[in-house]
Amino acid sequence: MSQTLVPSVPPVLAARPAVALAGRDLRLSYDRRTVVDGAAIELRPGQVTALLGPNGSGKSTLLRSLARLHRPDQGSVTLADAGTAGAGGTDGDGATDALALHPKDFARRVTLLSQSHPTPSGVTVRDVVAYGRHPYRGRFRSADADGPRAIAHAMEVTGVADMAERGVDELSGGELQRVWLATCLAQDTGVVLLDEPTTYLDLRYQVELLDLMRDLAAEHGVAVGVVLHDLNQAAAVADHVVVLHRGEVRASGPAAEVLTSELLTEVYGIRVEVTTHPDTGRTRCEAVGRHDARA
Repeated sequence: MSQTLVPSVPPVLAARPAVALAGRDLRLSYDRRTVVDGAAIELRPGQVTALLGPNGSGKSTLLRSLARLHRPDQGSVTLADAGTAGAGGTDGDGATDALALHPKDFARRVTLLSQSHPTPSGVTVRDVVAYGRHPYRGRFRSADADGPRAIAHAMEVTGVADMAERGVDELSGGELQRVWLATCLAQDTGVVLLDEPTTYLDLRYQVELLDLMRDLAAEHGVAVGVVLHDLNQAAAVADHVVVLHRGEVRASGPAAEVLTSELLTEVYGIRVEVTTHPDTGRTRCEAVGRHDARA
């Protein structure tokens, strides 16, 4: 029986400096074809920022550029500790060129849960989660004092502790997704990037993952950037949303201000009705199909 995701994160994380991550004037290409142009995004400590848009809009590419997995043709990616950042969290004298950092230095501050991973054979869940500690180990896998605690707690909060000794090649897609999330949390960073993290998860774990994102931000000051397809999930969990369309940022701001029927209908190419829930006050988005009674 899988555990319920626990609404807490490794205690070592809370002691780390809050970090802001920003991209400015980013142009990103594949094989000389521009897929993102002039994009700006800022991930602030203590906030969840959701990237939204239809398939092919550039949201995953933009997230990967913040993780240094897609080098920009133009623009900058900067990191700043909260104590040294300027107004808005990034442009002060303490900002660092993230693209120039040593890989291990960057990996101690930023982690990414990508859409897909190769499934390793012959290794256990605990082994895979331990991969998240690589930035803290020296040559020949030298001692990592915080490692055992971070690994154990990351498995606990993602509900995979009871499968720690199972081979990862025995797991379902949803179980694997939670294992890779545990690996990211074990990395113990001030910025967490998630690319469609609810893929393969059933409803319960989708909701608990969204809760965990909120806990990371609200309780531990982590800057969370997440690509989501579900507009209602974004409205429920995000402090800030960024809507991309055809490689450009069309709107950026609080969900209640950005998620309008006019914008979403244009961006997604289908009529989208936006309402406010009378009890919770949350923004609700619903696409209207040809057979919908309201059409």
